[in-house]
Amino acid sequence: MGKKKDKDVDAEDHGKGPRSPKLCGTNYPVSIAFIVVNEFCERFSYYGMKAVLTLYFIHYLHWDKNLSTAVYHAFSSLCYFTPLLGAVIADSWLGKFKTVIYLSIVYVIGHVVKSVGAIPDVGDSTLHVVLSVLGLVLIAFGTGGIKPCVAAFGGDQFDEEHTEERRKFFSIFYMSINAGSVLSTIVTPILRGDVKCFGGDCYALAFGVPAVLMVIALVVFIAGSGLYKKSPPEGNVLVRVSKCVGFAIRNRWKNSKKNPKRGHWLDWAEEKYPKRLIQEIKMMFRVLVLYIPLPMFWALFDQQGSRWTLQATRMNMDFGGGFLVKPDQMQMLNALLILVFIPIFDMGVYPLVGLCRIKLTPLRKMAAGMILAALAFCAATVVEINVIKTVVEPPPAKESLVQVYNLMDSEVTVQFPGHTVLSDPIKSHEDPSGYTSLPLTGESQLYTVTVTHSGTDYQCGLTFTEQTAYSLFLHTAQPGGTVCKLVKDHITKSETGAAYLRFINTHTENINITVGTDEFYAAANYGISQNISVPRGEYNGVVCETNSVQYHIDLGLLDFGAFYTVILSKESNGLIVKKMEDIQANNIHIAWQVPQYFFITAGEVMFSITGLEFSYSQAPASMKSVLQAGWLMTVAFGNVIVLIVAEGAGMEQWTEFLLFAGLLVAVSIIFSIMAYFYTYVDPDELDKIFREDTDDEKMESSDSKKNEAVSLTDMPKQTNM
Repeated sequence: MGKKKDKDVDAEDHGKGPRSPKLCGTNYPVSIAFIVVNEFCERFSYYGMKAVLTLYFIHYLHWDKNLSTAVYHAFSSLCYFTPLLGAVIADSWLGKFKTVIYLSIVYVIGHVVKSVGAIPDVGDSTLHVVLSVLGLVLIAFGTGGIKPCVAAFGGDQFDEEHTEERRKFFSIFYMSINAGSVLSTIVTPILRGDVKCFGGDCYALAFGVPAVLMVIALVVFIAGSGLYKKSPPEGNVLVRVSKCVGFAIRNRWKNSKKNPKRGHWLDWAEEKYPKRLIQEIKMMFRVLVLYIPLPMFWALFDQQGSRWTLQATRMNMDFGGGFLVKPDQMQMLNALLILVFIPIFDMGVYPLVGLCRIKLTPLRKMAAGMILAALAFCAATVVEINVIKTVVEPPPAKESLVQVYNLMDSEVTVQFPGHTVLSDPIKSHEDPSGYTSLPLTGESQLYTVTVTHSGTDYQCGLTFTEQTAYSLFLHTAQPGGTVCKLVKDHITKSETGAAYLRFINTHTENINITVGTDEFYAAANYGISQNISVPRGEYNGVVCETNSVQYHIDLGLLDFGAFYTVILSKESNGLIVKKMEDIQANNIHIAWQVPQYFFITAGEVMFSITGLEFSYSQAPASMKSVLQAGWLMTVAFGNVIVLIVAEGAGMEQWTEFLLFAGLLVAVSIIFSIMAYFYTYVDPDELDKIFREDTDDEKMESSDSKKNEAVSLTDMPKQTNM
């Protein structure tokens, strides 16, 4: 019994392990079920948290769009730098199993810290920022650290002869990733927006549920511990490669003048490292050179969670029948479409292209994927140009915006000295004149405005401040007099799709108005309420109370992103309501984002999946993990590009989209030229050559020993003198 136990332990320590129970008589180990469930929960956790992250930065931490985009992509970049650390820890010290366990604990702590940071009652705003950033850093180390371990650990569970089952496992594994992504990007935005806590959107719950899913992922993974094959650390090939490259560079630097030139700079490592390792590194570098242009694809791809989500907030999200899509839910289209596109491309598109006698090599597929991603951003540009038509741009320095409301009984004209900004007559009780730019001589300026009404001129002294929008209300509070009332306006559209609303009370009594859960107060005789955002929806039977009576009024639809001014007038039969739309509602439907998601996902199928396949097919077996790390680094650097552009470019959004599309087209041309000169290799042939070289070296060594033995035998014997 003791020997049997020792034998099993010894086998397990060498990565072979006792044979794991199989699923239902198949060759699939039971242990992979725990790994697949773990991956589903972990991906739900990651993508669910990430789906609401940009809106969290803007609405909870109150960062601007550019800073929110920059931090979002900095976090994404860190998530793809840390896999290098996870690979080194797993291969050099802990092994894959323990690395997943320990870094998953870090992952869970990060989620908990992030969730606590989203609770409004916890400390001041600085503490919220600190907890949020700390949580994101811990999550990045957790998700990035386990990324290179979980899939490889799943592959380790199969016996060597079950290659087909292992291949199908990776397909199931990939499906679990996308299933977790689809579900989480639907659920967490609902938790954020539809569940209210602490008086607003419930970000604490939207982050808390992914934290629970990560705890479940960790528990499930640990539960399968007794069934796993656990390979011990075997030494990190990345470390060996780094040492070999470093030695070659140092040796060349020291001895290049003394020794003759060598065929390749890596050949300077031959004094210390085997030829096979050097040749494999050369093959790896040939692929890594092709990776140089690839970050630009990821710079576009990862903007789905930042710029595209922000674009969606300024669109009409109503699909009718009470079905509203949240802006951060649109990201689920990518994961959903990829599940559909993979079989379509494999069984439909690629065979049809082959029938046209067009040879689709992996590198050609990747170049085509880049073009599709560029088309996605062209589509996003067209959508953005139409979206901004409903947006009022803030005035620049030394300018203000002004619009005029004529609440008098006949038309008026308004003149600003030295300017013809409002030259046409303004009719009574019509919609406002629309915002007009008013130049200023400095940070602020006093204007003496002339108002002409019924042939009489009235003058008003009004002070305007730069970079501010105003409404100028003209009314007769007292018989025979004209009153000019200047009010600052809120022109920034709501990023949540809410509508802004204010009331003007022409009644002789004060009025309190209740709209949903919000309360407005408008003083008598042309008092103006505060601006308050209200959720988009139909508002009928709104209660208006004066000191003497209660009224019910209908406001109708308060639409996405609009700004309304409602004028309340008293007549014998009640209150008369006039609703004016100061800022146009979002009139571009969110369905117009579907084409850009269609193109970006098709590009992902051709670029990402093919790129992984190419990397593995062109790499020697010992270098596959290094190339995997290199591939993940292209994603990290892609996010760095977005970070730089978001913070440094300072251009309009549609221009930025067009810039990214143009850059990717240029990069795809460069990549195509590089691909044209690339020669595909067969690693199996390389192994054969290495085996032959090794056999030849052994024969030469054997022959030299024989010759040495013969020469020693033939030597004349010395005699003692």
